[in-house]
Amino acid sequence: MTFANVGTIGVQPGHRDEVVAILTRRSTDLDSAGCLSYEVGVSDEHPDTVFVSELWESAEAHQLSLQLASVQAAIKEAMPLLSGEMGGNRFEVVGSPLRD
Repeated sequence: MTFANVGTIGVQPGHRDEVVAILTRRSTDLDSAGCLSYEVGVSDEHPDTVFVSELWESAEAHQLSLQLASVQAAIKEAMPLLSGEMGGNRFEVVGSPLRD
């Protein structure tokens, strides 16, 4: 069953664009790990927050992706730029009006 992870990442003031650049760097590893969608967004109303919406083939695929060398490197690079504030939700997708 498709797994969704939709969340927010707090960033240090003035470092949002750097975090966005790290998160949007092209990664073929995610494709092969079972990532169906990985969307990164920003809002002028929340200048120190990055929004992330992920769809995965399964919760297990998402969990395993965290062990990929490229993902570990991105996490290490982004960590000093983060505020530590994280939010969001994870859930199993049960359907969509866009597909059967």
